[in-house]
Amino acid sequence: MFLLFPIGYGLYISLHDFELLSEEHPFVGLDNYIAIFSGGTYENSVFLRGLWATAQFVLFSVPLLIAVGLGLALLVNVLPGRIRGLFRTFYFMPYAISASVMAVIWLMMFDTNAGFINSMLMKLGIDTIPWLTDTPWAWVSLIATTLWWTIGFNMIIFINALNEVPEDYYEAASIDGATVWSKFAYITLPSIRPVMLFVMITSTIASFNVYAQPYLLTRGGPGDSTKVLLMNVLDQAFIRKEIGSASAMAIIMALLIMIISVVQYRLTYGRKESGV
Repeated sequence: MFLLFPIGYGLYISLHDFELLSEEHPFVGLDNYIAIFSGGTYENSVFLRGLWATAQFVLFSVPLLIAVGLGLALLVNVLPGRIRGLFRTFYFMPYAISASVMAVIWLMMFDTNAGFINSMLMKLGIDTIPWLTDTPWAWVSLIATTLWWTIGFNMIIFINALNEVPEDYYEAASIDGATVWSKFAYITLPSIRPVMLFVMITSTIASFNVYAQPYLLTRGGPGDSTKVLLMNVLDQAFIRKEIGSASAMAIIMALLIMIISVVQYRLTYGRKESGV
């Protein structure tokens, strides 16, 4: 009911001229999809601009979400028991807050004129930075906010994976004189590969579906430089009232996410099966 019906109805809508304020929705076949892939059309330009902004966010955020999440997990995991639980709670707490609360916090931090960060820079005699109104600072702000807001989830997943690695492996490696880096490269990483794949895929899907951060912090600006694809899909649906075209964009976006997830899976487990 909550998965197959929306997908099926979305496909149905994408094949019709489904204007929101019209009572008639004539069947148009693949015209909505053709318009998206035809150069020079409004749908094509909007889709490509949004896809490019989304791709930039994915390319910058996903490696950091994986690396920082794993790094925090490694650091927290070596702490004593009670302190480990305390830090684990601190890092996970931002993940539990709502998008609106996250936006209020970081608007107060990044505001150009009265933000906390720029106030500190002014006290140090450093020029203020237009965090939310100029590129590339707008992207830096969005990615930093995303890391703060969501990194706790990845950290918890990695901590659980690290705890499943048998200690015997590390003891045997220590007897053989292995360095810390050798243990990490040849024991830790291969042992947590399935979890690494899970985090990679879920982080990619979440980054492709980014909406709250650019909508609440930059409003897609400056210009349309941070206006991601999901924002354009919603504008197409509820501002231009062209639900059919918006549904086609959403379905293409979902297919892209599926393709990327399959490629990530094949690159990870294809190498494993080939013995690499």
